Amino acid sequence: MKMLLPGTLLALIFLTACGGHQHNGEHNLVGDAINYFRDVLMADDHGHDHASQDSHDDHGGGDTGIAVTHFTQATELFVEFPALVMGQESPFAAHLTRLDNFQPIANGVVTLTLSGGGVTDEVFSVNTASVPGIFRPVALPKYPVTRQVSLRLQGEELDVVHYLGKYTVHPSQFVALAELEPEEESGDAISYLKEQQWQVDFALTQAVVSEPRASIQATGTLRPRADGEVYLSASSAGHLRAKGGFPFPGMQVEPGQVLATIAPRLGAGGDLSTLKAARDKARSEHQLARLERQRLAKLWQEKAIAKHRLLEAESAEVVSQAQLDSAERRYQQSTGGKQTGSGIPVLAPIGGMLAQVNVAPGQYVHEGDALFHIVNVDRLWLEARVAEADIGALQQPSGAWFTLKGFEDSFSTFDLQGRLVALGGAIDPVSRTAPLIFEFDNPGQRLRTGMYANVRVYTGKTARGVMVPTSAVFNDDGQEVVYVMLGGESFQRRMIRLGIRDGDRVQVTSGVEAGERVVSRGAYLVRLASASSAEAGHGHAH
Repeated sequence: MKMLLPGTLLALIFLTACGGHQHNGEHNLVGDAINYFRDVLMADDHGHDHASQDSHDDHGGGDTGIAVTHFTQATELFVEFPALVMGQESPFAAHLTRLDNFQPIANGVVTLTLSGGGVTDEVFSVNTASVPGIFRPVALPKYPVTRQVSLRLQGEELDVVHYLGKYTVHPSQFVALAELEPEEESGDAISYLKEQQWQVDFALTQAVVSEPRASIQATGTLRPRADGEVYLSASSAGHLRAKGGFPFPGMQVEPGQVLATIAPRLGAGGDLSTLKAARDKARSEHQLARLERQRLAKLWQEKAIAKHRLLEAESAEVVSQAQLDSAERRYQQSTGGKQTGSGIPVLAPIGGMLAQVNVAPGQYVHEGDALFHIVNVDRLWLEARVAEADIGALQQPSGAWFTLKGFEDSFSTFDLQGRLVALGGAIDPVSRTAPLIFEFDNPGQRLRTGMYANVRVYTGKTARGVMVPTSAVFNDDGQEVVYVMLGGESFQRRMIRLGIRDGDRVQVTSGVEAGERVVSRGAYLVRLASASSAEAGHGHAH
């Protein structure tokens, strides 16, 4: 309960004030008396002493203190200042926060402007912050009129204007005290100061109306596309060799790249040297047969030989050509088409990443032994297993979102250029689930095949409602709550009811209105502050 001044004393102060404007001494006496009785008036049964009141006055508090919170697209302003009084300094404590990282703005020029009221604009500015995030322009109004108050920030690649509204410049402090009533905060308001917010991982998000998409729960696994995975095995027995560095897991390979070579054991007379010699011999014999055929063709034209000799030469050329082709094919088959002379090359049929290397350089391998496992992870498949009981809810599965261990954010097939590949037509008799496959991009190749996923499959149904980030929802003893901003340093605990969850957002069916701002990071810290909000409030001296 506030103490009330006796009517006689209040009348005396009023009469004295009315008759003392022309005398400086009397005016100061009246002002001192007003300030004294104001302190007495505002002393309450919660133990607010003079020291704590002075602490609030230091940043624009007191009985005529005004606090405003205003947002632009890039910044948040929480400003405290006393009532504007003609001829008296009104210090502003402007707390400026970047909305991209919710950190204090440390550098820039802050300009305070009083405009309107049919008189000249008054401009006051400061070039530095008293502490990071807090700028202190001081207004000295000259005209007792209603003014539009605005604050402009220029600095840190920002140029924004915060419009604080219209405020009356009072002719005296006494009139300001008489006309303005202290604003009473909500009894359940939680004080959490800007200095506290700036030092922790803290963020606010505005509740907006949108159309969340209904989804059903499923389990899933990430796997390569059907054409995005290859297991390479040895085509022949022999020793494995590498030209340069030997392949290793995680290595990127290109289509047709030689990963290693196999020096084969082909049996007696079947080694690469013998095959190469046979090919070269066949090539030489074919060349001789061709030259002999050309020589005999000229002699026959000159009628120097019988025609059957030319026919025999032509037949010999054809036979030598066949022998050359056969020798060439045997050699090519043994070298994989790569005439490196060092063995049978092991080629990568697709581009991608080496997921597994099962051999070491110099190792002897048998035909059919596993060598390399290549996967292309540029685009992956999400194979979700949908429970039999939920199949009926799938009208037209348009996409899915999923979470993975080790990743804070969720992933959406809509954001990753995903598409529906197939919905299985049969229920697995053991798991009683049906497979549902989506294909999606894997930017930066961050995701790996085989990862387990918690999946929500969009059913095709939508609903309209207020949405907040899931990170804003805090489970407090079994009750879902959020912390809503009332002002720059004041929050309120709200019990809510949840609706449809859509990725990193969830529908709130009651408890939060569209446009309100909720704590999306740091909600637990605000909860802790609620236990000592009174102490935090009294210690607020910037």
